[in-house]
Amino acid sequence: MGRYAAVVVLFLLAEILGTIAGFGSSAFFVGAAQFFLGFKTVLAFTSLQHVFGNFAKIWLFRKDLNWQVALQIGIPALLLTIPGAYLSELTDDKISSLVLGILLVFFSLLLFFNENARLRPTWFNRIGGGAVSGFLAGLVGTGGPVRGLVLASFDLPKNMFVATSALIDAGVDLSRAVIYLRAGYLQEADFGFIPVLIVVAILGTWLGKLVLDRIPQERFRKLVLILLALSGLSLAAQTAF
Repeated sequence: MGRYAAVVVLFLLAEILGTIAGFGSSAFFVGAAQFFLGFKTVLAFTSLQHVFGNFAKIWLFRKDLNWQVALQIGIPALLLTIPGAYLSELTDDKISSLVLGILLVFFSLLLFFNENARLRPTWFNRIGGGAVSGFLAGLVGTGGPVRGLVLASFDLPKNMFVATSALIDAGVDLSRAVIYLRAGYLQEADFGFIPVLIVVAILGTWLGKLVLDRIPQERFRKLVLILLALSGLSLAAQTAF
């Protein structure tokens, strides 16, 4: 029970930070949770919590949804999540996490210190960013930071950023959750923890929105990039333990 209590605290903190950052909680949770649970269990729990958390975000931020951006990024993300999830059984998760972590740190710092660095909001960049983020979501359990980099470079208003990212993530996480559960990533005893995930996801999303409402728009992009760099460090650091 002690490890599940620690996981609940991690999930709540990750959901709050994920709501503020707008790219999901897995970037903050996946690395730390592996100190308490196996990698495949972490993937399954993360995908389920994302499903509950994203639907909470969609409801809370529903007035700010950008459907055009969501569809252009979300459809390729959804399509590429499926092969990524199947490949997760064959890949070395530590190497994948290390590479992703290093890339996140590099690009988030590049965007942070170069104010003029932007991706043009073209359909090619949206589709490409969505495809990469979806594939990584299935493969290593956290593609949200890549999508966060794409959305941050478009410089969307903060509530639109969070709402649109959540809508994209909802389909991605629902598809990979089904794959993980069918593959047996959760044991029978783990299913009793799912109602706790629902409560934590809703509570963390609500608390995150309260904090986000107090953050000025001009500071939001830099905050997102700092959180992206920290999530990259977290992913990379897990390979050392």
